[in-house]
Amino acid sequence: MEMYRIPIGQVIEAFIDFLVGNFAFATRGFARFTSTGIDIIVSVLMYPPPWVVILIFAGLAWYLSKSWKIGLFTLVGMLLIWNMQLWGPTMSTIALILISTLIAVGIGVPLGILGALSQTAFRIITPILDVMQTMPAFVYLIPAIPFFGLGAVGAIFSTVIFSVPPCIRLTSLGIKQVPTELIEAADAFGSSKWQKLIKVQLPIAKTTIMAGINQTIMLALSMVVIAAMIGARGLGGEVWRAIQRLEMGRGFEAGIGIVIIAIILDRVMQAYGGKTERKLQ
Repeated sequence: MEMYRIPIGQVIEAFIDFLVGNFAFATRGFARFTSTGIDIIVSVLMYPPPWVVILIFAGLAWYLSKSWKIGLFTLVGMLLIWNMQLWGPTMSTIALILISTLIAVGIGVPLGILGALSQTAFRIITPILDVMQTMPAFVYLIPAIPFFGLGAVGAIFSTVIFSVPPCIRLTSLGIKQVPTELIEAADAFGSSKWQKLIKVQLPIAKTTIMAGINQTIMLALSMVVIAAMIGARGLGGEVWRAIQRLEMGRGFEAGIGIVIIAIILDRVMQAYGGKTERKLQ
């Protein structure tokens, strides 16, 4: 006797087909908007000579972190990337990470605030985040293809889904950790919920929120190579091409480029978050 098999896969596939068939206009609009954004950012970054962009990046890293060591590492690291002839793919990767992070933060921070202020919303969001964080990253490529096809837009979609949970969790955590005494003091002065959120809770939770954004950036960067499997350009595409052609040296060079970008972003965000925490103290 054959055991009955619950048709989970068929239900999920039917649901995705329903979304693709009935909400194609939304996905086309998102695809056009995102593709245009990528093209604009890459064009802006590629227009000046590389050495000008490198100096700008190094200056920004020093200004945001207030550390000459981070600024110097940014300068040397970006010069090495240029020397390895990976400048174009690196700019494509930066554009992909920038857009993915902006979308993830735009989704994650409001949901985190909602989860912090509403216990019902928190109970609904938490199990969804648990599933999102434990699901293998490759799985997120599956719905990206029917919705957006192959290319950078599908890669951004899967990257956003993969990287948004830390932003939601840490935003919610930061707001919940605001001391009760401060909330009571704001209530005593007759503050509305909106005033408490803007003037008390968000400023105090800023350090934790920045940590969530930092984690979102790191997860987006870790998705770069995986997203290359569906046609994303950039350093991930260089790694994927090297794997297909067994070009070990070229693959390691692209990997080093990814590591350099990751270290720069991580150190700058950590230093900026630490600077924010010192100001609050």
